[in-house]
Parts: sequence; C-alpha cells; structure tokens
Amino acid sequence: MKFSRQTTLRSQATVTGVGVHSGLPVSLTLGPAPVDAGFIFVRTGLEEADREVPAVAESVTATDLATVLGDREGPLVSTAEHVLAALRGMGVDNAIIEVDGPEVPIMDGSAAAFVAAIDQAGIVTQSASRRFIQVLKPVQIAIGDSFGELRPHANGFRVEVEIDFDNAMIGCQKYSIDLNPESFRREISRARTFGFMNNVARLWSAGFARGASFENTVVFDEARLLNTEGLRFSDECARHKALDAVGDLTLAGLPLLGAYRSVRGGHKLNHAVLTALLADRSAWRVVEAEPARRPRAHVEAGAGMVGGMIAPAYGPDVS
Repeated sequence: MKFSRQTTLRSQATVTGVGVHSGLPVSLTLGPAPVDAGFIFVRTGLEEADREVPAVAESVTATDLATVLGDREGPLVSTAEHVLAALRGMGVDNAIIEVDGPEVPIMDGSAAAFVAAIDQAGIVTQSASRRFIQVLKPVQIAIGDSFGELRPHANGFRVEVEIDFDNAMIGCQKYSIDLNPESFRREISRARTFGFMNNVARLWSAGFARGASFENTVVFDEARLLNTEGLRFSDECARHKALDAVGDLTLAGLPLLGAYRSVRGGHKLNHAVLTALLADRSAWRVVEAEPARRPRAHVEAGAGMVGGMIAPAYGPDVS
C-alpha cells in the first residue's frame, strides 16, 4: 500500500512573525530530521548554547492558553500546537523546528503559514516504515464541565469537537474531521485562534496576548464579530479547536490510530487525555505500517494488520 514509509522535509523553510503572548519578533525554521527522530524543537538565540526539547507529552510544562514545552531548566518554547498540527496534518513524521524566541510565531492565528512552509520545503519519504500508536480501549477524562476521550477507531485518526460559549456569535458548535493531508489543508489549517474583547485587560495583566491583534485573532465582543473581514468558516471556532487538538495530540510522539472527542475542552484537557492514555499501557500499542505492495486481488489478514486492515499512513509519497 502507499504512504507506508516515514517522511521528512526535503529542505529548510523559514517563517517570521511575532509571539501572540510575548509580542516579541521570532523566526521559525522547519528542516529535515532522521528516521524515528519525531519532532524536535531547537531553541536558538540564547546566551548559552542552543537547547533541544522533543515534542512529546513529557515535555509539556504548561497548558494555559497555549501548549508550552520545556525541560528541567524551564520552559523553552510556547504556542507549539499550530506548527505541530501542520506537520502531523500534512503527513510529516520527522522534522527539526528551530525557534529563535520564546514562542512559535502566531502568523495569522492558524496553521496556514506552516502548511505553506512545508509545501516550500517539500516532503520526502524515508527508508523506515511508519509507526503508529493504536488506541485499544477508551480512555476518558473529565475536568469540571469539560470532557475528553480517546477511543478505538476502525481506520485512521478522527477528531470530534464540541464547544459551548455564552456568546451569541459562537454558542454551541460541533465539528468532526477524519484526518489526512487533504482534509487538514482544506478544512482546518486556515481556522484562526479566537478571543473575547472583554478578556483583553485581564490577559494583558497576566502577561498574555501582548502580540494579539485583528491580524492574528478572531475577536468577539458580547454581540458582534469585530474583524472586518469576517469569518473564514461559519464554525471557525470549532474548527480551530480541532486544529489545536491535532497539535496537542501530536505530542503522543507517533501518529494516533483512534478517535478523539472533546467537549468544552482546550489545551489542558487535550494534554490530560493524552497523558492518561500513555500512562495506561493496556490502552494502546505501537503498530507498524505494512510495506508498499503491488495491487493484488485480495489481502489476507495477518501480521502488520490493525483490526483486519493494514495500518494506514498519511503523507505525500514524494521521493
């Protein structure tokens, strides 16, 4: 079958912008990485030597309004979710992510700029088979009125999101996506982060949102959308929550085979559910995509199969 090997980037590509919370200018460069490297953030521009942190659940140091990664010495990079979503969504398995500031640049508030950078760099296949984390049984977490669940799914990775805001312009929205590069690009990569005008003063006093603007955030007041260009989708807020979930669950370290459901959730819930899954060794297993084969009249079940099907793999088969 196609798309069974791991992928990385053909070359480097750089984007520049500002951090949505710090307001500081920052450049981010995506580049190739070896087989089984996963995604590795390299924090450059420090007075001391560059520091590296793997994009895995154990590296999460905070989930307040963004996903922050770090190590024993402290936080290294914030707002990692959008670039991670772009890499996973576009079918990249291994990449180096160099950042010269404390945050990934917010760009326009979506993952579109990172998708464009991936397109610019190109995707190439590698020699090793792609591996997955297959969800074997449901894992559920409730935090207040928020609920999250990872459960088995017959084919690929699915995200189901439900949001409910006390705001006339948002209200209750539901959105679901079966993830592959085409659906990611078309349906959620351009969905922007959103916020509320009456929260601005509180966020500023807490040190957040200093780089937020109408150019990178969808902003609502009690009864209106304040961005003059309007929404990109009627349910853009729910789609952005799905984008965030894809990015946060990328911290599993391997692509997931399963379905994720989030109700009134966010980064904290996403991380809690993923952590609960990984902590329960009976709830998952690592499976490997079967090598590409010529078309046959039938396929026999056996080794390398997942639920009677060859484990699927996503990503352009470019060489």
